[in-house]
Amino acid sequence: MTCKLPRLMIAGTHSGCGKTTVTSAVLQELVERGTVPAAFKCGPDFIDPMFHTEVIGAPSRNLDLFLCDGDTVRYLLAKHAENAPLAVMEGVMGYYDGVAGTTARASSCDLAVETGTPTVLVLQVKGMSLSAAAALRGFLDFAPNTMQGVILNGVSGGMYGFYREIIEQNTGLRVYGYLPQDDAAAISSRHLGLITAAEVRDLRGRLRRLAELAAQCIDLEGLQSLAQSAPPLCWKPAKRTQASGEPARIGVARDRAFCFYYEDNFDLLRSLGAELVPFSPLKDTTLPDGLDGLYLGGGYPELYAGELEANRTMRESIRAAVQGGMPTLAECGGFLYLHERLEGHEMAGALPLSAKMEKKLHHFGYVTLTAARDSLLCPKGESIRAHEFHYAASSDAGCACMAQKPLQNRAWPCVHASDALFAGFPHLHFYADPAVAARFVSRCAHYRKENAK
Repeated sequence: MTCKLPRLMIAGTHSGCGKTTVTSAVLQELVERGTVPAAFKCGPDFIDPMFHTEVIGAPSRNLDLFLCDGDTVRYLLAKHAENAPLAVMEGVMGYYDGVAGTTARASSCDLAVETGTPTVLVLQVKGMSLSAAAALRGFLDFAPNTMQGVILNGVSGGMYGFYREIIEQNTGLRVYGYLPQDDAAAISSRHLGLITAAEVRDLRGRLRRLAELAAQCIDLEGLQSLAQSAPPLCWKPAKRTQASGEPARIGVARDRAFCFYYEDNFDLLRSLGAELVPFSPLKDTTLPDGLDGLYLGGGYPELYAGELEANRTMRESIRAAVQGGMPTLAECGGFLYLHERLEGHEMAGALPLSAKMEKKLHHFGYVTLTAARDSLLCPKGESIRAHEFHYAASSDAGCACMAQKPLQNRAWPCVHASDALFAGFPHLHFYADPAVAARFVSRCAHYRKENAK
């Protein structure tokens, strides 16, 4: 299938160069002008899409070439941008930083090439003069790419003309403007990246300030024209996956503590017949009535451990449901919530485990999970791609799967699983293998029938 989709990628030279700030500024100013784009994030990131979503008022989606194949990524891009005037993608890490840190596979560049998307690179020039042009020449010449321009971050208006001249003369790239340093638009960060959108003080005011800066300092018309130059997007339709059994009601933990989800996972579950019922382990006293399954996503339970502990009735409700056989998928933060204790605080206690936060990052990046035995999501021997990123350490991370790092001789056991449970640190994208989502929904529907007898 083919469609004409104006699209643009805003990538960066490295993590922390200001990709999310620039992307949010561009998105917000486009919205202010009456043009509401579709927003996407390259790679396995949950936080940056929250800022996109806050700006455009609709879910931002992830596009990931390790978790999904090229046709699936192009399908998801076309599907979610179908009614938008253009699509804006934010890159991940540095432009060429991909799988294993030694390849460009699944990098921002890989996604831009795979989707035929023109790229504008965000560059911080602090401490550089002519070297800024040299750095850009390196990015331009390193490998085949779609780079067409650059936006300068942290540059004053007085120095912008100087940098624009040396960059355009020495690289041939077009400079589409700049963003100056502005404390009124700054967003803080912590151990997994930026703080979440819900935690930013006066987020709307900061976004409005970013839009003002974009209107003054960035060539929005030029960026829109560049997006229009993208070639037609082509993809092959995916085979439709179906769940067996009746529809099922799946409770989804969604609040400040549990907010790391792929929106496409929700879409796929709904298409398979699931009714998703949100609830808050922080605020609600018990689980919603009539649930047939639980989906406990990742997030920051360690930051709200005291509040989670204080909600004793919810903890008891979760424990009873899981130990009573309700099908449950728990990823990372959700897995920690099922522990007996987290950082000394009592959690749900569905698993006889304890966890603590450490200063080092554990098992960061992509993995391929191979099931060591039959379970809720995977039969023995089947593999599914996933990713991990966490500072938490569990007294027992599980052994139902073996996690293998791509292109590296590193593997470790993980995940607690049974025919009604899949709980561990890995995060799953259901479009990596839609059959996984279908098994989950089918098992929930079966649980519904069992409990109706």
